[in-house]
Amino acid sequence: MKRTKEAFAWIIAILKNHKVPYRISGGFAARVYGSKRPLVDIDIEIPDRCFTDILKDIKPYIRTGPKRFKDKEMDTFGVIMEYKGQRVELSGTDTEKLFDALAKKWIKSTIDISKVTKKKVYGQVVSVIRKEDLLAYKRKLGRDVDVLDIKAIAKKCIVASTGLL
Repeated sequence: MKRTKEAFAWIIAILKNHKVPYRISGGFAARVYGSKRPLVDIDIEIPDRCFTDILKDIKPYIRTGPKRFKDKEMDTFGVIMEYKGQRVELSGTDTEKLFDALAKKWIKSTIDISKVTKKKVYGQVVSVIRKEDLLAYKRKLGRDVDVLDIKAIAKKCIVASTGLL
């Protein structure tokens, strides 16, 4: 059984305790902005150098990493954890590359961890990737889940701008 709220509170407490700059990203951020698709994991980006600061606290929950992960869409340093049935992924911000589906080539991500929006999630004010940055990232990846998120976020924006919300 997933305990998303508990897992979220757990990892955010660790990051705040160690004063690690972070931002919520990926599908979890898409849900913050209005996507309703099922949540797979909690995606959080942190500077690569900060993994050593939190390693002691997260070590019992690590399933894979810390190490480099590369698949057909991303090449990043990170760790995959599981906390009370909820998958939590931390990705580094310093050396990430992604495959730009539009340009058909690998590009270096230009992640500025300081560019965030503060949002209330599960009763806590947290740092979330800015909506425009999330949409640009998802457009570049172009996976089916990214297209779903883009459509859901755009629909929510249109409805909100018309005053129907």
